[in-house]
Amino acid sequence: MLDLEILPENSLGCDAWEFVLGMHFSQAIAIIQSQVGIIKGVQVLYSDTNPLGVDIIINLPQDGVRLIFDPVVQRLKTIEVFNMKLVKLRYGGVYFNSPEVLPSIEQIEHSFGATHPGVYDAAKQLFALHFRGLSFYFPVDSKLHSGYAHGLGSLVFLNGASPVVSKMSLYAGSNVAENRAPSLPLPCYHRQMYLEGATVLRTSYGHTKGLKLKLFTEGSGRALEPRRQCFTRELLFGDSCQDVATNLGAPNRIFFKSEDKMKIHSSSVNRQAQSKRSDIFFNYFTLGIDVLFDARTQTCKKFILHTNYPGHFNFNMYHRCQFQFQLQADHPISMENNDLLTPAKQDHINITAYTKWDEISGSLATSERPVVLHRASSTNTANPFGSTFCYGYQDLIFEVMPNSHIASVTLYNTAPPRQPAHSWQQHKMQDIRLTVA
Repeated sequence: MLDLEILPENSLGCDAWEFVLGMHFSQAIAIIQSQVGIIKGVQVLYSDTNPLGVDIIINLPQDGVRLIFDPVVQRLKTIEVFNMKLVKLRYGGVYFNSPEVLPSIEQIEHSFGATHPGVYDAAKQLFALHFRGLSFYFPVDSKLHSGYAHGLGSLVFLNGASPVVSKMSLYAGSNVAENRAPSLPLPCYHRQMYLEGATVLRTSYGHTKGLKLKLFTEGSGRALEPRRQCFTRELLFGDSCQDVATNLGAPNRIFFKSEDKMKIHSSSVNRQAQSKRSDIFFNYFTLGIDVLFDARTQTCKKFILHTNYPGHFNFNMYHRCQFQFQLQADHPISMENNDLLTPAKQDHINITAYTKWDEISGSLATSERPVVLHRASSTNTANPFGSTFCYGYQDLIFEVMPNSHIASVTLYNTAPPRQPAHSWQQHKMQDIRLTVA
């Protein structure tokens, strides 16, 4: 049985770990994975058809705990304890729920102090006590004495039988019905950088140049207290590994691309010219971005932006990349008077991590036949989520899920790679000139 401490409007946990309101979905999963053998029977619930409209839920049925995440920002917004008999709960170091202590109305008021009069829902037969960031729900039957007037009085129970808590909700704010996921709290930064937004940089000729990233991480103020620090960085095609590491720091993982499964779609000349050396991926999981470097030139040639939708093979590996960019619409757009726009006045389509493929394909002349991509790991070839479909447009590749949401966007460089002028190469050329002179 879990023995947990609650902190209203903040967290639920113990000395070893805690679920903090505002933490990212992947951080909660990492905690659960670290408690193998202690936390069992974990369920992840989401909607395939409406992943942005239905909350993502981590259900712990054997511990009576439910974690509810906002489907858009994917941060923890509500912690529910739906079975009080399966967990011990403390507040301020004192138990208010355990096998020895029943969480009755008197016990809750004794542990948490006075609050506003309870609210009774006759339809659900629930009596609720609300504190700031914390709510308790008590089941009551239809024989409840009519001592509740105009929603302000206290309930009077027959025979002095006070009900016990059936559910507890922990959230940020004062209204459980309107609560939202708070911003990522400082204790959850873990010395990592996080992405606030990414803008795809494109030329007037329709070529991608790179990315402009709005980042934030943990900094310190004048009093050396931790605080949120924001800054902007740019990544361009042709940047070296050193350039990217200088701007973004060390990657979460470095992956050597041993094989290219898309090589068969290239021309025979490109296939023969492939180097024996492997291209290198810099994986930035907390940014939702992969950077691919050419094995020969050691310069950046591709960016991959991940949207982290549930139901995708890579779900929970990345944070969602909040990207946005505009493309000029190829298909004329109808106006209210049924007139068509002239090519000079064609509108633009704004593409974000939330844009569905139906909207994009209706405005752009993308490839008609997609490439079917079936992902699988080296240890487990089974993919329960099925295949995705890749559509090309200019220097972009859209990976589309069966529900029409974008799983990832790949940006690749169509211009010849530029060689970075390293300082040691410049000094070497100067030495050669001096020797010749």
